Amino acid sequence: MTERNMKLALEEAKRVVDMIEADELSEEQKAAVISDSIANFNENVNPGWLEYRKSVSTDSAFVEWADKDSVFVDVYGNEFIDCLGGFGIYACGHNNPEIKKTVKAQLDRYCLHSQELVDPLRGYLAKILAMITPGDLQYSFFTNGGAEAIEMAMKLARLATGGRWYISTVNAFHGKSMGAISLGGKGSYREDFIPMIQQVQHVEYGNADATRAAVANLTAVGEKVAAIIVEPIQGEGGVIIPPDGYLKELRAIADEYGICLIFDEIQTGMGRTGTMWRADYEGVTPDIMTYGKASSGGVVPITGIIARPWTYEKSGIGTGSEGKMFDNPWILGSPTFGGNPLACAAFISTIKYMLEHDIPGQMKDKGDYYMKGLKKLQEKYPTVLKDIRGAGLLICMEFPEAEVGHEVTKGLFARKVMTAGTLVNAKTVRIEPPATQSYETIDKVLTALDEAIAEVKAAFKL
Repeated sequence: MTERNMKLALEEAKRVVDMIEADELSEEQKAAVISDSIANFNENVNPGWLEYRKSVSTDSAFVEWADKDSVFVDVYGNEFIDCLGGFGIYACGHNNPEIKKTVKAQLDRYCLHSQELVDPLRGYLAKILAMITPGDLQYSFFTNGGAEAIEMAMKLARLATGGRWYISTVNAFHGKSMGAISLGGKGSYREDFIPMIQQVQHVEYGNADATRAAVANLTAVGEKVAAIIVEPIQGEGGVIIPPDGYLKELRAIADEYGICLIFDEIQTGMGRTGTMWRADYEGVTPDIMTYGKASSGGVVPITGIIARPWTYEKSGIGTGSEGKMFDNPWILGSPTFGGNPLACAAFISTIKYMLEHDIPGQMKDKGDYYMKGLKKLQEKYPTVLKDIRGAGLLICMEFPEAEVGHEVTKGLFARKVMTAGTLVNAKTVRIEPPATQSYETIDKVLTALDEAIAEVKAAFKL
């Protein structure tokens, strides 16, 4: 980089820091934030993203600047009700003051760890997680993003079983790193990256017999399966809820063949579906479980896996094992920022807040309230709102075509309600707000939705 660019970079950094630290932006600064954001995304981030934004907003210049409770705010102070929830991040609300208080206290003590000394918060968090997760899940490994957690789950399953194959499901979503996208079940996300991990077989979601047949056939020809991986509810697939007993049957198959059962609870976990974990719904304990999204409290990102003891005993990662990997405790990985003190402080405080305020219970009760209102709208607009389904505050609306759903989201956004479609099933639009959203706000959302659907019905002549 040239000296001239260094000078300009310093000037630009100072300007942006001044805006971040300002108690209130001037009118000139507000205008600059909007114009700068458009230019920066087009020139330095991803020009296609602004085009995507137009699917929910007719104004691609909308800039998020602040947030609180269940709303976010633009640079001019306009408030928008959040029914997207950052794809599930804001279970405890936006800018939660109790969680931020904990993180600020840790920030004033120290921010990151030395990588060599014992960092106590990681240990405290792992202990508490073992207390609130199903069955004998015990050992945690902390990462930064959902796809990274999936990668760790895939690696641990191979170490634990010696297997090489994974059984995943059609329309699954597990992230977009190479390993995670190999497990994914949408062709358009995978095609450009083929070949990827080859030993993945996709079966119909919700069909335990299909899973059993896949495992049995691979075993019969001498191929060893490492794991069955499944979302207890397919989130990005359009909130697809499997039949009761599906998870229990997968547990039985995994036990029969001596393979790992992995539950991807990155979106469904931490109270989102009305229980602390969706695994609790059927009383099933997976061998490895991923978590994320709501784990951060909406403050500092943190994800990870938690596993049953046998997976570490087989792999030889745990102490006291005589396995071949005993001398390499970092065989899964060694993420520099995974389980850092700020993130662990956020996660611990989030668990505290969730248990004190019964976030899973709030998710269930408010989800039921939403569903009652949505059923009335479905009866009113059956040609537009084709289906509604959900658990807790993981809800989706299904429309005849993706274009219809996009127009509904635009109509909601025009009424200052933010939501978006799911990533794998374009015809479905999610409702995934914070559990802290009030019943009064839910009524406002339902009213706005009524008006938006009426407009779309007339426009499309449905």
